[in-house]
Amino acid sequence: MFNEKQIQVLSYELDSSRIKSRSKGNITLSYLEGFDVIETANKIFGYGNWEYKITTLEQVSQELNQNQNNIICYKAVVQIKVYDTTHAKQITREDVGFGTGIAKTFADAHENAAKEAVTDAIKRTLRSFGNQFGNSLYDKSRQHQNTSQNYSQTQPQQIQQTQNYNTPQQTQQPLQNNHTPQDYASLYNLGLTIMEQGQNLVVVGDDIFAKKDSIKACGFRWDGNRKLWYKPLEQQAA
Repeated sequence: MFNEKQIQVLSYELDSSRIKSRSKGNITLSYLEGFDVIETANKIFGYGNWEYKITTLEQVSQELNQNQNNIICYKAVVQIKVYDTTHAKQITREDVGFGTGIAKTFADAHENAAKEAVTDAIKRTLRSFGNQFGNSLYDKSRQHQNTSQNYSQTQPQQIQQTQNYNTPQQTQQPLQNNHTPQDYASLYNLGLTIMEQGQNLVVVGDDIFAKKDSIKACGFRWDGNRKLWYKPLEQQAA
């Protein structure tokens, strides 16, 4: 089914620089981003040698949080087919994923939840092909090492990027647990981080504009001068 080069690449250890981390409660979780997994599939299998089909996409829950934001959860089942170079043989895999959308409008909440569920299902299905798709992250004996390496490599970079927008007198610290409302879990699940910067909370992370609806839903506002999302601490305390 797979040629020697594909088998060799699939057997490699996962590059720790691809691993991202996020906090969920008091637990740090390691994961691969959706675009990274799809890009890896294109490189290993070939652009025309794999495909996915959404076999199920349905809403499973709906509620309203304390900020009057709609919270909607979707479930997706995705089937993936991988072909050999001649398309004479194929492998079919299937798995389930879940996604949560938080927004003021139903349309945005449905859109975010559905897209996240499909991406999660794609990642979970592809992980059956091994380490290059994050299967090793489920090995708890190896997960801690990967997470620690990734945290030491990426955390200083995240802080440095945000400090570019600070005045010399300002400093920022990771948001303490006693300041973290449960609603911020949705931002951590997107791979974002909440930091204290002077008298504000700020949002730090990759691809931040694509996640603006979820950030706005948590009460953060965009500062065009400093190019960051912020929320006054006194508003947080209230």
